[in-house]
Amino acid sequence: MPAEVIVYSTTWCGYCRVAKKFLDEHNIAYTEIDIEQDEDAALRVEQWNRGNRIVPTIDINGTMMTNPSTAQMRQALGL
Repeated sequence: MPAEVIVYSTTWCGYCRVAKKFLDEHNIAYTEIDIEQDEDAALRVEQWNRGNRIVPTIDINGTMMTNPSTAQMRQALGL
């Protein structure tokens, strides 16, 4: 069963680009949500990150990861 991945990001975030590139290179489908365009998503990111709008915040099968390394994503995805 493929992983369910949601990437909360912004257009200007370099770490977001790195995370999305990693997912793309491993053919992992994901939904991207720009927190500058979706205030509800931005508020959820704040809740998960103690009041901070940290991107990327990535949901992998219900596990929230804040600015994860590629090694952390690899482990969470079972790669």
